[in-house]
Parts: sequence; C-alpha cells; structure tokens
Amino acid sequence: MLKRFISYYGPYKGLFFLDMGVAVFASFLSILFPSLTRQLLKTEIPEQNLRGMLIIFACMLAIYLLQAVCQYIRVTWGHILGVKMENDMRSELFAHLQKLSFGYFDKTKTGHMMSRITNDLFQITETAHHGPEDLLISVATILGSYIVMFSYNVPLSLVSLIPLPVMVFYGVYYGLKMKATFRKVRSTVADVNSNVENSLQGIREVKSFGREKYQEQKFNEVNNILRDSKMEQYRVMGSYHSILGLFRELYYFCTIAGGAVLIFLGKVQSYDLITFILYVGVVLPPIDRLINFTEQLQQGMASFERFTQVLDEHPSIVDKRDAKDLKIQTGTVQFDHVVFKYDSSSEIILDDLNVSIPGGSTVALVGESGAGKSTFASLIPRFYEPMGGRVLIDGQDVSQVRQSSLHQHIGFVQQNVFLFDDTIRENLKYGKVEATDEELYAALDAANLGSFVRNLPDGLDTQVGERGTLLSGGQKQRISIARVFLKNPSILIFDEATSSLDTESEELITEAFARLSAGRTAIVIAHRLTTVKNADCIFVLDEGKLIESGTHLELLQRGGQYSKLYRKQDFS
Repeated sequence: MLKRFISYYGPYKGLFFLDMGVAVFASFLSILFPSLTRQLLKTEIPEQNLRGMLIIFACMLAIYLLQAVCQYIRVTWGHILGVKMENDMRSELFAHLQKLSFGYFDKTKTGHMMSRITNDLFQITETAHHGPEDLLISVATILGSYIVMFSYNVPLSLVSLIPLPVMVFYGVYYGLKMKATFRKVRSTVADVNSNVENSLQGIREVKSFGREKYQEQKFNEVNNILRDSKMEQYRVMGSYHSILGLFRELYYFCTIAGGAVLIFLGKVQSYDLITFILYVGVVLPPIDRLINFTEQLQQGMASFERFTQVLDEHPSIVDKRDAKDLKIQTGTVQFDHVVFKYDSSSEIILDDLNVSIPGGSTVALVGESGAGKSTFASLIPRFYEPMGGRVLIDGQDVSQVRQSSLHQHIGFVQQNVFLFDDTIRENLKYGKVEATDEELYAALDAANLGSFVRNLPDGLDTQVGERGTLLSGGQKQRISIARVFLKNPSILIFDEATSSLDTESEELITEAFARLSAGRTAIVIAHRLTTVKNADCIFVLDEGKLIESGTHLELLQRGGQYSKLYRKQDFS
C-alpha cells in the first residue's frame, strides 16, 4: 500500500523536492540560531567585540527572514502539492466509479461513496503533504541539533536524551490504538452522510407520511454512534497528548536539572546550559511535529485504505478481449434460455426464458409486480449478466460486443426519470453532445414539449432543479423522450414511463412514444394495459417465465393471465 501511496507523488517530483529541500534548509537555520547565541555569550561579549556582536545580530535577523521565506514556500507550494495530488486521486476515483457495474451501486450506499471522494481524500492529501515534511523536519532538526549538542558537551547531551526513548515508545503504542478509533469514526461518518442524504432525497415522502419524528429517531441512532466513537477517539487522543506533554516538559527539566548539577561539578559552563536550553526550544517543536505526524499518519492511512478499497473493486461486467462493435441490421432481440438472479438474493428472477422480438416491431411486457419485466429490460443493454443462456441482438451475443457500442444503439425511457441539476439544454445534450439548438427544439417538438420550452423566460437555459424537481412528472418524461430522440437508437426500451402520470400527460407521452418508436425495435413495459393495445405482440411474464404471447385481442380471447390483468383494471 505504501508503494501505491508514493506513486501519487510521481507527477509532482519537482514540488515535492522543493518542499523537502526548503524543510531541510529551515531545520538547518533553526539549529544555527542557538550556536550563534553560544558564540555571543562565550566569545563576543566577554571580549567586548562590538563588531562581532553586530555581525551575529545581522545573521540572526537574516535567519528570521530566510525562515519566513521558507515558511511561505512550504505553506503555499506544499499545500499546492497536496491539492494537485487530491485532484488526481479524486479524478481517478470518480473515473473508476463510472466503470463499476450496477451491482456495486446496488450494495453500496451513496453517502459512503461521497465520504470517500470528499472527506477521505482531503485527509489523505493532508497526510501526503504534511507527513513527509513533518517527518523530515523532525528528524533533520533533532539529529542535527544533537550532533551540535554532543560536539559542545557529551554529558549534558546524554542527560537531555533521557525522555526521548520513552516518548517514542509511548507514541508508537498509542499510535496503533488511535488507528482503530480513526477507522471506526470514518466509517460512522459515512453512515451519517448516507442517512442524511437518504432522508433529504425522500423529504417529500417523509412529510407526506408525517414521519419526521421517525427520521429524526433513525438519524439520532447513527448520530449517537458517531458521538460515542468520537468520544472514544478523543479519550485515546487525550491520554496520548497529555502523557507526551508531560514528557515534553520533563525534557526541559532534565536539561536544566542535569545542567545545573554539571555546572556545580565544574563540567559544564553556564553559556553551554543556556545554549542547551535554547536547543530544547529547537528540538521540542519537531517532537510536537512527530506527535502530530503519528496522529495524522494513522488518519491518512485509514482513509487511504478506504480509498484503495474502491479502486480495488473490479467491474463485474467487462468487455471480452476480442469484443467487437455491435452491428445493427433489423434490431431483432432474442432471449435464449436466459436464467437470472441478483447477487444479494436466492430468488430466480428469470427462469429459462425464451423470447424473440422481431426487428422494427413494438412489443409489450406485462405481468404482476416482480414478474421480471424490468430485469428483462436491464439484460438487453447488459447492465446485468445472466447466470445462464444468452441475450442476442441480430444474432450477436451482447456479452461478446463492446458495451459502449451496445449502449450507443439502445435508448432507455425509465419510469423514474433522472434529470441532472442543470439546464434543459445540458440534460438534452446527454442524447447528443454536439446537438444544435435547432436539433434540440426539433427533439422537444417530437416529444410534445417544444412550445412549453419556447415560452419559458430562459428557454433551453431553464434550470430543472435537483432530479428535475422544478418540472412536472410529465414534463420530465417528455424531456427524457426528447433526449432519446437526439440519441436516435435502433432499440428503444420504455420502462413503465406513464404509470404515475395523469391522463393528459399520458396521452402526450404515448403520442410522442409512437412517433419515437416508428421504424425501431421498441419494448414497452407497462402496468396500464391501455398503453399496449396497439403493440405488435404482448409477452406476459409470471415469476420469471413466459406464460403467454400474442396480440391484445388474441390474449383477451384466450381468457388467460393477460385477460385477468385486463379485467382487474376495469377496462372494457
């Protein structure tokens, strides 16, 4: 994992070495200051050398100025290094999420993914920037300081070293303990994010059912878990910092007490004790950095583990090595002994299904809820992989063609239309990125929405709101139909797209769909059986099996399942 982490520094070696170089130089400057003070006390003042004193003062001022420059470079360009790495990681993570199959999103909460792409990445890059810098400054300053200190007085240097091994041991011990608490807190934060997102997305349902208190209770449960996790984290942190703080103060005590005894014994000069006290002030900040480094490293590594967990997820559906582009001739769709069930369920959704849909025809899938209609539609663009059998388009197994080519030839109009929080124009351009305004309006006209958009103050630049909340259900459906008009696919799937609309909206959408499906292979999934009367063929599914097929009139005359469904809806 460490090798993988280090690889993200690769494109920014220049910035990394600038940051590290400045850090080492700043450490050298901080080590130099007590030595100049020692020279002042030992030589220049006793000899009353004013010129030497002024030179030392000038050197001290120069050190301050150079340290300020070093601080600016480290803070500015060091953080820029972190930002660039964060940007790369976020882009890589988002691109990887785009490649994952639907199965991953079925089992992973959106809040958890959001936590990884925001909070975790920020923590990782803070560690990436500050970690090496803090470690290098600490090691360089402590090592350099003690080299100088030992050259001045070995006994006093040994005395001042007494607290350091204990501090290191204690830091490592509690560092491991903190890692577990940080990981638990990160996981719980993701649960809170997921809970909030789920509640806010369903705010209409919450209010319409009067379940505000219930949602508050559910949120408080996970929020209290987060509270307890953070309290445990801070208890560990409190012990960690307080004990190390005690050793930090003992560092001063050992140096002063040891120096006083050595002065009493005539083995140390007073100016050396003052110099060593100054060096304690130089060495303690790096010790603080090491304390923070240990804490930050644990947080950063816990976040990086979660980041790599996503990157290590592989799409369950990938193109074969010899996959070819789909070649559409008539658009004939065939299910050949297809068997399917979802990973999280033991229930067979489609059971040895054999269906043939002639190219250019309009067919309907009907059946009770849970019969497998939507699953049937999802297998054609290979959103899921069948356990057995094949799905064929013009004789080509969809598992043997490139997914990008397959998706290019299939248009989806779904029941729950998703519109991005953007303008009508940008939502339409998902069908055709380079579409002109004339093409956009032509598609809207074909979807029976052109006059509505033209009369809007901002026209195509009208914002639709999050998930299209500023539009009615029928308007959203017609925008999705216009989007498919622009895509111009060979195969069209219409998934229960009018089941929740009023009669007027249904008629407009049905008319638009008839216009869209002309000359294409169209598959309609519907609960309202009036919308499928004119289909060339109707397939009736029940518990994943095909139990009837035929035209509307043929199926009514048979008096089977379709006839029962039709009568149940009180149609005559």
